[in-house]
Amino acid sequence: MARVPVIGGNWKMHLGLGEALQLASDVRNRLGSVRGSEVVLFPPFPFLKPVVDRVEGSNLRVGAQDLHFETSGAFTGAVAGPMIKSVGCTHVLVGHSERRTVFGDTDAIVGRKLLAALDAGLVPVLCIGELLEERKSNETFRVCARQLQAAIGAIPTGRLDDLVIAYEPVWAIGTGLTATPEQAQEVHAYIRQKLADLHGKAFAEATRIQYGGSVKGSNAAGLLGQPDIDGALVGGASLKAEEFAQIVKA
Repeated sequence: MARVPVIGGNWKMHLGLGEALQLASDVRNRLGSVRGSEVVLFPPFPFLKPVVDRVEGSNLRVGAQDLHFETSGAFTGAVAGPMIKSVGCTHVLVGHSERRTVFGDTDAIVGRKLLAALDAGLVPVLCIGELLEERKSNETFRVCARQLQAAIGAIPTGRLDDLVIAYEPVWAIGTGLTATPEQAQEVHAYIRQKLADLHGKAFAEATRIQYGGSVKGSNAAGLLGQPDIDGALVGGASLKAEEFAQIVKA
């Protein structure tokens, strides 16, 4: 069965409530009835419930940008998976490079967060990818393999049916630099082979692998036309409804 492309819009730490609701409305007007692709918006935590309400009745989905690995407790400022699920979210980003590099999420923490997402009944979007110096040192494959192994190596295959992988070369996030379609396809093909090594060929063929890193309307078609690229995790361009819609339509 063909993999359904999944396009995520990661709003990061941007917008006020009014702006977020306007953007959600604009995206809904353009994409609310979209078919053939799965579209997920990732607003900041305070806007999750309002955005869920704003897109209710459409084909759009809403996810959180992170979660804590515990379900409750004395963790001031943290948000647990069941909380995210309770406001109507369906997805959550796990291990985004900014969580790893800015906030210090280790491979072990990312693995615990992935399990927490699964336990909460959320679709985890596991982000992996290499730093610029790692690419220059030809360590891209090693880094991706390590991050995959740490996150999903010990999880039974049957629990990972809904897993989405987002390959995001860190050097291409928010920099204006983008991996060429050929560069991205090479890594996506490697990731799919690594998934097969970990959980079997059928799992690998069914798992969707997004590309993220300065994706915009002008380069989306070339990237999304590659055989192992099953969508995009979009940053800055997702804050512009018209451009985000162009990416989805690609």
